[in-house]
Amino acid sequence: MNGAILLLIVSACFLVGYLVYAKWLANKLGVDPSKKTPAITKEDGCDYVPAHPTVLFGHHFAAIAGAGPIVGPVLAAEFGWASVTLWIVLGCIFIGAAHDMIALFLSVRHEGESIGTVIGAILGKPGKIMFLLFSWSALVLVVAEFNRQIAGTFVADPAIATASLLFIAEAVLFGFCVYRWKMSVLVASLIFVPIMFAFVWVGNAFPLDLVKMLGLTKETTSLVWTLALLGYCFFASTCPVQYLLQPRDYLNAYLLYAMMALGFLGVFVAHPTLHIDAFAGFSAVGRAGTSDLLFPFLFVTVACGACSGFHALVASGTSSKQISNERSIRPIAYGGMLLEGVLAIIALIGVAGTYMSQQEYVAAIQGMEPVQMFAATVAGFCVKIGIPQRMAESFMLLSVAAFLMTSVDAGTRLARFSWQELVPKKTVAHNMYVGTFIVCALAAGLLLGNPQAAKQLWTLFASANQLLASLTLLTATIWLVRNRKPGWITAIPMVFMFGVSSWALSAILVSAVKSGEIIRLVASGFLLALAVALVAITVVKRGKAEA
Repeated sequence: MNGAILLLIVSACFLVGYLVYAKWLANKLGVDPSKKTPAITKEDGCDYVPAHPTVLFGHHFAAIAGAGPIVGPVLAAEFGWASVTLWIVLGCIFIGAAHDMIALFLSVRHEGESIGTVIGAILGKPGKIMFLLFSWSALVLVVAEFNRQIAGTFVADPAIATASLLFIAEAVLFGFCVYRWKMSVLVASLIFVPIMFAFVWVGNAFPLDLVKMLGLTKETTSLVWTLALLGYCFFASTCPVQYLLQPRDYLNAYLLYAMMALGFLGVFVAHPTLHIDAFAGFSAVGRAGTSDLLFPFLFVTVACGACSGFHALVASGTSSKQISNERSIRPIAYGGMLLEGVLAIIALIGVAGTYMSQQEYVAAIQGMEPVQMFAATVAGFCVKIGIPQRMAESFMLLSVAAFLMTSVDAGTRLARFSWQELVPKKTVAHNMYVGTFIVCALAAGLLLGNPQAAKQLWTLFASANQLLASLTLLTATIWLVRNRKPGWITAIPMVFMFGVSSWALSAILVSAVKSGEIIRLVASGFLLALAVALVAITVVKRGKAEA
């Protein structure tokens, strides 16, 4: 199979999905451009701030993408490129993008409140508490896992550390220019976007290599970066959204668009043949060196490349508080997920079109980080359009780091929101600084308590992430039925996602019991128990309603 043809087919499927299914879905939901959104009615200058649709799309896409659509497909390639492609296409169009769009719509219609609060309105206080506990736990995993990947990237390529820190400072200045000094978004973009790309060169010229500068070991350097990044997460979570989160995500989006454009063009110029197996069987060998079952691990491993519960938390946590008109729900939520699907296919084509056999791919994935494999393979395609391998690889790594940074700071803020909804108001625990500190401290514990166990957080995070999506779809199903709308839209995907994700968490739980891994044992057991309890509450609530 030719990689360029595959990318063209997938892109065409996504376009049809957006023009046909997403439009039909918007009509069924009752999206109304004439209704005022919470960003207008509840504007507070901190969390509820109307944003230009272009700025908000940049924030939303950058926040939801993270490393998921890159790491997931690269790891899932153990099952074969056709298996992964089929799930990305069907998952994105009918589950992932629909999930994101419905989550954003429901939050907007519930005054910009989180999905947890929406669940509370539908299932009552017990349901709200269960969901908030689940989402808060999943977000701690997000913060921990993505911080681990960023720290590893900074150690592997110090130039990325320099550029990333400069990006943060530039974003703050951009925020002040637009919101405090009333500079237009267009003028500010024309000034700051070129500067951002110039920072790529600055990073390569002045890499922040702590190993050489301070004489530290790589392990100690990784620890230093982990603590520094958690400190940044604390600051980002408590800073007004218009002065860091929103402008940094907007600016970084241009970097991400450029990375995707280079990857897209590189695939078409290189038109690589996909050498790994199209279908590697119902059981395949992957990174751990053991056999993994296609069901359920293909679906949870691809994770954000097809469907992600984290997206509902972003949509209802930050995007719903910034959207200025309901007409933007479809392009921002549904369109953002489809764009993430394109990135997932590019990542898959990178490994499938570079390694000459399934065996060569397996050997590579067992010795390299997925992010590094993505950067090296897609950079190889960029060589065909005249970009040096080293420059292209550094740019790809920098773009991935930007993805990760936007996810960890948004994830920390969202975890803080969930915490504040869980604890009583007017208490010390409800303070945003206290809530943020607890999230960062727990993430630090996961990363530093057992560094070897921390390397296995991806599967746990991905399984929890997919289960979170199924719980959001469960809520949407109840809302649709109550409002006399077609509930099958979310009911069918909900049953499927709940099945594969709970199956995967159960498998992780059994594996943790056998190996004696306390962190995975406690985390998987806790998440699975919460999910089952929430479904039980739903069944009881529904039974009483029908009685």
